[in-house]
Parts: sequence; structure tokens; C-alpha cells
Amino acid sequence: MGDADEEQMQVAGYAPVAEAEEEDVEELVEEQFEDDQEAFEPEEEAQAPEVAPVNKDKKDEEWLTDYEGQLNIDMYQTKDNVIIKSTIAGVRPEDIDITVANDMVNIKGTRHKEEVVTADDYFYQECYWGNFSRSVIVPVDIDSEEIEADLKDGILTVVIPKAAKAKTKKVKVKGL
Repeated sequence: MGDADEEQMQVAGYAPVAEAEEEDVEELVEEQFEDDQEAFEPEEEAQAPEVAPVNKDKKDEEWLTDYEGQLNIDMYQTKDNVIIKSTIAGVRPEDIDITVANDMVNIKGTRHKEEVVTADDYFYQECYWGNFSRSVIVPVDIDSEEIEADLKDGILTVVIPKAAKAKTKKVKVKGL
């Protein structure tokens, strides 16, 4: 070890082992360990920041009325149809509105809360209650007149028939 290295170690609070006896080395290591521990100990006990309760007042809930949840969907095609499926447990069929405009399908609805629970009584509040919607563009031509929707066991299934493909017809040109 060079003189510069030894000098840096001494500045850092370490004594070269070659110059110290075994007992001194143990004491130095223990002292350095204690010094390092003190450097990481907070001077005062850290206190967790206060978290405001969920939905503290009716005023706090007002912003939720403007919020609309996004409905998760699966959309796929079969030979003749485009199928949209979504899990919407707790929603009644009369609370769902499905509209189709050109190639855009809009699904809107409301999941009603059946009981009133104060914010202080919640342990977790992760379920979404209120209005939800989803708009998707169907990437194939569809027949919007024949769409069917079914709600069974909390699964909404929308069946959208594909438009009949235009058949190619050969036109014979007549001469005069």
C-alpha cells in the first residue's frame, strides 16, 4: 500500500492494519461500525404523513360524480361476427346502454352502490361504483341493424354481425 493510500485511509478514519495490533484493529472496526450506524440513525423519530380518509365528506365525493370509469373489454372476431365481452358484475341490464354509430360501439352503464358506508368504516375501497363507459372502433365492416347483447353471470356479451361482403359481379357491355 502506498503512502497516498495510507493517508486517504487515515483521513477516512481507518488505521492501516499493518501498524496496529490485533486488539486495536478490533476496536477500530467496532468504533467505525458504531460511527457508521449513528450516521444513518435519524435524529428524531420519523412520523408517517397523515393520510386523509377516503371520502371524508360529501364535498369530497362531488368530484367523483364527474368521473366515469373505463370498462375493460375483450374484442375478437369469428367468421361471421365481432364479439365484445366484458365483466360487469353488479350491473342490471336496464342500467346498460349500447349504441352503434358507423363503426363505433359505445357501451355505457352504472353500477349502483346498494348500501351507504362511511369512510371511517372502510378497510379497503377498491371496487368501482358509479358511471362507466367504453367506446371502441370495430376494424371491420359491420351490420349495425342485427346487433345482439346478453348479460349472463356478470358477463356482458355483444355480438355484432359482420357486413355481407360485396359480391363481385361481371357486367357485360352491350353494343348498339
